[in-house]
Amino acid sequence: MEAQRLHRGRLIDHIQLVVRDLEASRKFYTALFEVLELPLGGEGDDYFWVDELFISTADSEAAQGKLTGRHHLAFQARDRAMVDAWHRAGLQAGGVDNGAPGERPYHPGYYAAFLLDPDGNNVEAVYHGEARKSADSVEITFEA
Repeated sequence: MEAQRLHRGRLIDHIQLVVRDLEASRKFYTALFEVLELPLGGEGDDYFWVDELFISTADSEAAQGKLTGRHHLAFQARDRAMVDAWHRAGLQAGGVDNGAPGERPYHPGYYAAFLLDPDGNNVEAVYHGEARKSADSVEITFEA
């Protein structure tokens, strides 16, 4: 049997969960992430985040003032042209525009587009601007 190889870190940029009770969620997720030895990345009155998971209240500015579907998924794009192409392809495939391609105020260079999928989930393609990655992906090899 040959070794199995997986690549991680190429698809998901971040996931956002909008919750009813932020303090209950903060208590719950903090306990889970302490066991996994993952530190809290940041927090505010209406949000907190750990690694690629962002959790906010429905009325948080981060939730864009409205509930869409159950989840918010952000996919990594290699450049602005890829964000634009992703948005066009999603519209042609039945997605609903939820934010045309453009710069966002999250940080300088944040360029993204948003679509609602057929179930109302908010999906995003994002390019964070010029940056250097330490690796294209993390390669995990399972030995036979």
